[in-house]
Amino acid sequence: MTKLLGFPEEVNDTSARIVAAGAVSLAVLYAATGWGWVLIPLTYGFIARVASGPRFSPLGLIATKVVTPRLTKINHRILPGPPKRFAQGIGAIFSATASVLFLLELNTASRLVAAALAGPALLEAAFGYCVGCKMFNLLMRAGIIPESVCVECSDISARLARQSPTA
Repeated sequence: MTKLLGFPEEVNDTSARIVAAGAVSLAVLYAATGWGWVLIPLTYGFIARVASGPRFSPLGLIATKVVTPRLTKINHRILPGPPKRFAQGIGAIFSATASVLFLLELNTASRLVAAALAGPALLEAAFGYCVGCKMFNLLMRAGIIPESVCVECSDISARLARQSPTA
């Protein structure tokens, strides 16, 4: 069961950025139109990715199994999984909040929450800047998240050595 619901220890940055682009698209579509049905795949996707990475997320599967493998001319960076899971959790909170507000017929508030979700997702998609990952790292430095959650995050030198080309 743990393997079925576990999050990957490592995440391909290209795939993460593709997923973020999909989240931006859905969040902006909902914020612009108010079409409540858009919140279903948006919220489900975040919850599925928190629970199991891309395994049960249609957007995650498209990114990891279809799009990323075809991008052969890109140098794919591999990043630690725990900060990405944390970021997906924040997305789940925002999308679930937008969904609850929609169900409560607080449509303007719901659309604003979706628009707020689109901002950090756009930073990830366009620039590879993960706001949730930065928050995760700050919480680690503050001692709120123990280093044991992401040993690789606390030892960046090991990750850099693994990613740099050998001569």
